[in-house]
Amino acid sequence: MDRRSFLKSSSLVAGGLALNSLFNHAVAQNSNIVLPSEKHPLLLNFNENSLGMSEKAKEAIIKALPNAFRYPDDARAELQKNIGELYSLSDENISIGNGSSETIQATVAMLANKAKKRGINIQLVTPDPTFNYAELYSLPLGVTITKIPLKTDLSFDLAKMEQAANDFDGLSMVYICNPNNPTAMITPYSQLDKWLSKDSDNTFFIVDEAYAEFVEDPNFTSAIELVKKGQNNLIVTRTFSKIFALAGLRVGYGVATPEIIAAVDTFLSIDNTNTAGAVAAIASLKDKSFIQYSLKSNDISRKIVEKALNEIGLEYAPSQANFIFHKVKGDVKTYQQRMADAHVMVGREFPPAVGWNRLTLGTPEEMQQFVVILKQFHEKGWV
Repeated sequence: MDRRSFLKSSSLVAGGLALNSLFNHAVAQNSNIVLPSEKHPLLLNFNENSLGMSEKAKEAIIKALPNAFRYPDDARAELQKNIGELYSLSDENISIGNGSSETIQATVAMLANKAKKRGINIQLVTPDPTFNYAELYSLPLGVTITKIPLKTDLSFDLAKMEQAANDFDGLSMVYICNPNNPTAMITPYSQLDKWLSKDSDNTFFIVDEAYAEFVEDPNFTSAIELVKKGQNNLIVTRTFSKIFALAGLRVGYGVATPEIIAAVDTFLSIDNTNTAGAVAAIASLKDKSFIQYSLKSNDISRKIVEKALNEIGLEYAPSQANFIFHKVKGDVKTYQQRMADAHVMVGREFPPAVGWNRLTLGTPEEMQQFVVILKQFHEKGWV
């Protein structure tokens, strides 16, 4: 299904028919499925957006190329202003990073430096498993790492995380990925707010919302709402790598109070945004039809996979992102290798969540290919 046909069908949204009709259309094409090959493998392992970037983003890059010999200051400033306006905030509330990972790194460095100046200890409190960049950036700085395992239902154990922060003699950085990676599950705002809304000098929250644009669950509310209220002990990080499909251009950002942004920016690399990435991000923000297209495509891909997992009886976590965390029978590494032999790259296991595999949601066509292979594996007793 091409984008034009997809968007034409999406006009049915007002009548509540779009998702079902598009899903049925995608499934009906099973007879025409071409399986992946060595030259054309399925890359379903890094949570990239297989749709590729918006056409308007491509046009913006091409238009900007003649002036690429200039430094990107103007484009960066315009992007900062556009992001601020998106959330009804000032550009002083926005920190631009080389991907959201740089914002996380700079925040960790800022807090470690703050603790050093105060002559106090510092720890990172993090769920386990979760996206581990905050941990990786903390280790070289001598930060104590305190991991709190997920509950049996794969949700965050917020009570134990808060207790770990309260019991620590020093500054606690708390990393919360929402939706979480690798589970794709959200933590409802009603649960987070009880802790996040407590303004404390000894607890600082890094809330990673890399996949927030995919969320449709009404129980989710962005922590940016707390920034709007002036809370001064958190930063919310987001990225253009996921729903906007700009992973290779490395554009991300942080949202916080001007005081926090100024402190974080001190630890960012200078000229950390390239012109192509900045103009592509600006165009992507304005391309509402592409955002809708990306979201609906992801919905269809998720339904295709969920239907197959239900049919063969594999448990999976409720996904609110562009990937699904599902169980496999037997050893995950064996499953991963067998998929690779079939030219499908899937994610890895994330201990201590043993027996689970993370699967990126590609295009509906790609997920149809995956489902055919998954069912073949099931018939062989491999999953």
